[in-house]
Amino acid sequence: MPIYFFSVRHGEDACVSNDGAEFPDHNAAWKEMTGVCGDMIADVSRKLSENAEWQMELLDEGKKPVFRIRLVAETLREND
Repeated sequence: MPIYFFSVRHGEDACVSNDGAEFPDHNAAWKEMTGVCGDMIADVSRKLSENAEWQMELLDEGKKPVFRIRLVAETLREND
């Protein structure tokens, strides 16, 4: 079974898990990633500052990205 690793980045800070997780296929890996991301996103969004980005990636055995979920906070116009 393929091994995958989670990576989380917030601004310049990044963390890659050292413990891999086995999933039978890409669909199972995607389902797990969205579940983990869903569990984290409420807390992350409450702490996200303007014009910041948070992202989670699922990496393959070679630590190359397979999936990415991004949360981007953008200021679209300046305050008057």
